[in-house]
Amino acid sequence: MSDKPGIVVTGASGRMGQMLIRAVTEADTVQLAGVVERPGHDWIGCDIGQAMGGAALGVTVTDDPAQALAGAQAVIDFTAPAATVALADLAAQAGVVHVIGTTGLAQADLDRIATAARRTVIIRAGNMSLGVNLLTQLTRRVAAALDEDFDIEVVEYHHNRKVDAPSGTALMLGEAAADGRGVDLDAVADRGRDGITGAREPGHIGFAAVRAGGIVGEHDVIFASESERIVLRHVAEDRTVFAKGALKAALWGQGRAPGDYDMLDVLGL
Repeated sequence: MSDKPGIVVTGASGRMGQMLIRAVTEADTVQLAGVVERPGHDWIGCDIGQAMGGAALGVTVTDDPAQALAGAQAVIDFTAPAATVALADLAAQAGVVHVIGTTGLAQADLDRIATAARRTVIIRAGNMSLGVNLLTQLTRRVAAALDEDFDIEVVEYHHNRKVDAPSGTALMLGEAAADGRGVDLDAVADRGRDGITGAREPGHIGFAAVRAGGIVGEHDVIFASESERIVLRHVAEDRTVFAKGALKAALWGQGRAPGDYDMLDVLGL
């Protein structure tokens, strides 16, 4: 019996799910304890390695997350809000660290997750990469240093199959900017401008989303006055940065007290 923490990956057939499975199986610090797909998926009952077109890994795809969590130490979850909320309850019951990269969560979803975090470690972030979390800190500091003479715009670019907008990372950056200015993002956010919108409201934080091709993820935070402009930018070249961050979070969460954490906690930022 290995003493390496056992990791469960949900959404196994998706691009991020397969990336996470490869990251877990290639790491020497963890082991793959289970994989989960939605009921009715063609991969249910198959060996995950063979389903992904490779050698058998000895782990069978299941549609029963409670079964997959039995005996595991962490679950990494980049799926959909409804699935993530249900999984948070199961992870809390099993005492398993729940690493959440799912975006598009509503406030009701976040409330359910916060309730589950009273019983287990939940690490949730709109983006798991070191670079983006450093960008978040920089955004907060720059926003705090500049007054409302500087407009703030968050522009994000993703592939044409992404289903939510603004991205979780864009919202994370918007929250950082609002926090730096000491305001509530919901009160100052401008999203999806179209038509005759009128002049820009002073102090508001704007969001724009681009969906094209296979863009992995790019985010710009623009601070613009009448006479100068500061642009903070992060570009993800491939999804391995998210997988590596998620694994780091799963390991960091071992032995922690129950709570609702984020990647800034994991990275000590």
